[in-house]
Amino acid sequence: MSSFDTKIAVLLRDDLASWQRLNVTAFLVSGIAHVTPELMGEPYLDADGTEYLPMFGQPIMVFAGGADVLTAAHGRALGRGLRFSIFTDELFRTGNDADNRAAVRAVPGEKLALAGLAVHGPKNAVDKILKGASLHR
Repeated sequence: MSSFDTKIAVLLRDDLASWQRLNVTAFLVSGIAHVTPELMGEPYLDADGTEYLPMFGQPIMVFAGGADVLTAAHGRALGRGLRFSIFTDELFRTGNDADNRAAVRAVPGEKLALAGLAVHGPKNAVDKILKGASLHR
């Protein structure tokens, strides 16, 4: 049983290629780390004293679902007022942050072609946002 009151979750569209799933997950969780630095653990040290970067101090659950599940999760996250990160299909065709942001800005929220989203919040709220998704395999 988890001792965390909150949950970090990534929801990926179930038709993404393996490399896309990994890429999208990495980008999405960077947004969570940026806005919630208190989720970060301490740096790691090996027995030789070499220091490594800190990581999240709690698990990240990765889920998958169809485009309809992502669209519904997007709406529920907005409705609950939680901040979350998104990755759209257009971002697979851009090569830098400025172009990424311009690609998202060009599309109304209800028409975003979501490849994934990541959210952090109270467990119950995140569970409700992810309704219909299944754990990624």
